[in-house]
Amino acid sequence: MHRHPTVPPSPPSAGPPAPPRTAASLAAALAACSVLLLTLVAARWHPLLTLDGDISRTTHRWAVRDRGTTHAIRVLSDWVWDPLTMRLVCAAAVVWLVWRRAAWWTALWLAVTCAVAAIVQQSVKAAVDRPRPVWPDPVDSAHYAAFPSGHAMTATVVCGLLLWLLHRRRPGRALWRTAVAVALVSVAGVGMTRVWLGVHWPSDVCGGWLLGALLVALAVTVYEWPRDRRPEPPGRRHR
Repeated sequence: MHRHPTVPPSPPSAGPPAPPRTAASLAAALAACSVLLLTLVAARWHPLLTLDGDISRTTHRWAVRDRGTTHAIRVLSDWVWDPLTMRLVCAAAVVWLVWRRAAWWTALWLAVTCAVAAIVQQSVKAAVDRPRPVWPDPVDSAHYAAFPSGHAMTATVVCGLLLWLLHRRRPGRALWRTAVAVALVSVAGVGMTRVWLGVHWPSDVCGGWLLGALLVALAVTVYEWPRDRRPEPPGRRHR
């Protein structure tokens, strides 16, 4: 009787090691860029201050001249992309994760990351204590120190985290492209509005983007690394 050769069973998968390593490598690169920019801002590096001043003076002239556009940008900056609006979007995502998915760990991770971002933002502002632009004819006003831009940093953190969570659910191509487009427009748009309104230097916005992206990369690293040791929420276990 002919016997078929026995094929040994495949070893169980240990989980994808690439995402934690990729996120950690990205976090290291973003940390280096963030530290470099923060150092240049704190040291008041003259070429950076000159570039900031040239761009800000140009955009301020445009903002004063085109009041209609400036009003529309104020609505976007103060209401649509305001940090409070972004945090409410994050809070809605937390509620959805708990209510519809019973994903308690993911919801806690999302809420804590957004809270840490707010603390880091205010701490860096207090430490650097950079003055905001001052104009004889301002079109808007803002409080606290300038670096980093809280609007840019908060939008980067919230959009980055939500995009990553959506990507893990393997959305359809149309949904994914729409989400990426909305996130990119929001993150880039809110940064440009802060410079147009004359309440931030361009390097403040770049600092907000860098620090926000750094926190997203660190959060993804934290989420993914203990993945094989973390208990799955009820209803999500393999059967």
